[in-house]
Amino acid sequence: MSNIIASESVVFQAKGVTKVYDMGEVKVEALRGVDMELDSGELLVLLGPSGSGKSTLLNILGGLDTVTSGYVTYGNQDITCATDKELTDYRRFHVGFVFQFYNLIPSLTALENVSIVTEIAPNPMRPEEALKLVNMGERFNHFPAQLSGGEQQRVAIARAVAKNPSVLLCDEPTGALDSATGIIVLEVLERINRELGTATALITHNVDIADMADRVIFLNDGLISNERRNEHKKFARELHW
Repeated sequence: MSNIIASESVVFQAKGVTKVYDMGEVKVEALRGVDMELDSGELLVLLGPSGSGKSTLLNILGGLDTVTSGYVTYGNQDITCATDKELTDYRRFHVGFVFQFYNLIPSLTALENVSIVTEIAPNPMRPEEALKLVNMGERFNHFPAQLSGGEQQRVAIARAVAKNPSVLLCDEPTGALDSATGIIVLEVLERINRELGTATALITHNVDIADMADRVIFLNDGLISNERRNEHKKFARELHW
């Protein structure tokens, strides 16, 4: 799947996506027929309360979960029909993930944590370049325990973008941070989207973060309840909560 070609305009297209989790006698409908697109170079915010289906949708887009029905295309490939190996290659070569918790390896320095990814990517950045992009150029040799939460998240973002992914999927990237630190992290994501043109989907329950998006999709109870385009989007530094 490493030879996927992403469309010039549409990176992802989801049609009629449902996801039902079978919990024994109870079936949980996490998604109930979602249609959406993510455009090339776009910064998209998926907004909704806990349990609205945001993370499930993001995991399906990223190849971490599968649909019950419907389909998702990435570039010229229907990823809902992909084999396990194809999905592994897809995640490895095309998608960068940023989660609420940083998942750094404690025994490795910031530089070594990023290098893990660049060693397996076909066209990576230099690890040093990725860390400088997130303003961590002075902390190459620091271990995670020597870094603040915001600094650890910036290393995690550097790790995600160092393989030059076509798309960056962010699941509550500021959820474990205070507002001031969260805004610094959002500024980093904003810069990557602007300077590298990386299509970025960011999920959050924080309504204020939606103001920095090109487009906002509102999810509730497994459905898209609304959508808007921000004609005058804010810079991350203008946000507060």
